[in-house]
Amino acid sequence: MSDEMILTNARVVTADQVFHGSVLVRDGRITDLDDKPSALPQAVDLEGDYLMPGLIELHTDNLEKHMTPRPGVDWPSLSAVITHDAQVIASGITTVLDAISIGDINPRGQRLAKLSPMVDAIEQAEKNGLTRAEHHLHLRCEVVHPETQDVFERLAANPRLSLVSIMDHSPGQRQFVNLDKYRTYYMGKYSLNAEEMDELMHRQIRNAQNNSDRQRKAIAAHCARQNVPLASHDDATAAHVHESIGLGMAIAEFPTTAEAASASHQKGLKVMMGAPNIIRGGSHSGNIAASHLAKEGVLDILSSDYYPSSLLAAAMKLTEPDVGFSLPEAIRTVSKTPAETVGLCDRGEIKAGLFADLIQVRAHHGHPLIHQVWKQGRRVF
Repeated sequence: MSDEMILTNARVVTADQVFHGSVLVRDGRITDLDDKPSALPQAVDLEGDYLMPGLIELHTDNLEKHMTPRPGVDWPSLSAVITHDAQVIASGITTVLDAISIGDINPRGQRLAKLSPMVDAIEQAEKNGLTRAEHHLHLRCEVVHPETQDVFERLAANPRLSLVSIMDHSPGQRQFVNLDKYRTYYMGKYSLNAEEMDELMHRQIRNAQNNSDRQRKAIAAHCARQNVPLASHDDATAAHVHESIGLGMAIAEFPTTAEAASASHQKGLKVMMGAPNIIRGGSHSGNIAASHLAKEGVLDILSSDYYPSSLLAAAMKLTEPDVGFSLPEAIRTVSKTPAETVGLCDRGEIKAGLFADLIQVRAHHGHPLIHQVWKQGRRVF
């Protein structure tokens, strides 16, 4: 006997239209869409709310934040995963790529030591049915760090791996062309004094010279062989974009300038920007505003980055008159486009045959509220 559900009296948001009607779900997949309300007594009345596809998050370090809720505080890994998962699902995110950093800038950091516990905790939580969203891995490779390639190769066989990004946070380029901004940012972030900051900068420059180019090429080559999607990070110039294309990148993560974003978009890379950038009205580090790229037509994907609930709120802000996205266009930036870009073509859209990953959304004083979430037809929030 099949497991069936009818969601009705909803404003259904598909990839290209919004209609008032019903969606039929059977055995975890969407089987039919109807532009009329259902009269069947078992139908679930959504009271005119939006019915949208579950959100797809490609880049969030929210799990790392729960692993270390305060400097020097290590939280139990399984508890961190469960809390992270609850926050993600409550934000309407049904598929999340947990961004885990390989390599560390912080001279006192413990990121490398926490890699295996984080990955193990995700697997344990899902194996025991403790998660509600579907969790994948996004390995963020800091190519300046001398151990990055070795650690990457140990983790790259994980079947959860869905995306790899290549980062270079050495001073004097990309996000930190301005050395004063580099000093200010990391002294504040890691509570370093001037002497410690000088040592960090010297070490980063030396490590970049020794490691960055070699590891960038090796990791990109591995991803090409294994057909793993690859993302650039903080591209700032046309030359950076040219290099990214040569390495086979599919995504341009957080380009720092309009020049890099436009060049990436024109060359077929999907431009991904942070949802907090949209909500706040600009970048916290002084780079290009995501709303500017949206207005120029070169914004393809939004990521919540460090604040999960920003994802849907930012997508809705794209529909405001000064930006001008239609609602289906805006929702594609957090559903269909990110899903397809990393090869998850069985979700991300309200369409017959796809997974019934769905969210009920109600507007409250201009803010989208998540009322219900279904993962493969099962209510999880």
